[in-house]
Amino acid sequence: MKNKKRSYLDSVHLYGSIWCIAALFVMLLVPTLMCLHLGVWPDGSVVAKAFFSIAILFYPTAVVEVVAYGPLLGAGGTYLSFLTGNIANLKLPCALNSMENAKVRANSEEGEIISTISIATSAIVTTVIIAVFVMIFAFNPSFTSLMQSETLAPAFKQVTYTIFGALAATYFAKHWKISILPIAAVSLILVFAGSMQIGVLLVIGVVVSLLGAHLMYKLKWV
Repeated sequence: MKNKKRSYLDSVHLYGSIWCIAALFVMLLVPTLMCLHLGVWPDGSVVAKAFFSIAILFYPTAVVEVVAYGPLLGAGGTYLSFLTGNIANLKLPCALNSMENAKVRANSEEGEIISTISIATSAIVTTVIIAVFVMIFAFNPSFTSLMQSETLAPAFKQVTYTIFGALAATYFAKHWKISILPIAAVSLILVFAGSMQIGVLLVIGVVVSLLGAHLMYKLKWV
């Protein structure tokens, strides 16, 4: 079993790395080909200045997200999620909900498989839905004005909160004691720093949750 598990994880990391590198190559290839075709190149100093200003913010967040999401999504789910995107508002809820329904733990072999399948299914469904609506918007422009109407537009702003609210309510109800401290800590931070990035808040919430749960366990409160 150990050899099979090691072989599976090795193959996941191998192909996951290959596809992530290939996706990065394709993304960089598009602007490169455009510059070659048009015969123009951006100024290096301007690119470096813009890059470092963004990197300071997003690179730490990217590292934090891998550390925080990896144990929940598993190896296959992590590669798929970071390759296809929409982790926090789509892939993570799908994986957690699927593992919850299957009654498996996130760090188990079963959880690894369930997470990977659910995220792959989510990516396929998302792609199909996007393709369908692109065709609808292309052949029926009036549909765009309908989606942006005063009746429907406000609903789309609440999608993320609805997903996470429904998902979090289940876990809060089951583990309400250990959820009080991280919720209070994150809420307090948002009061004084409402623009803080989600990646930073995620790390703070995870650390506070671990410390709080450990302390409650030592005090025999849970």
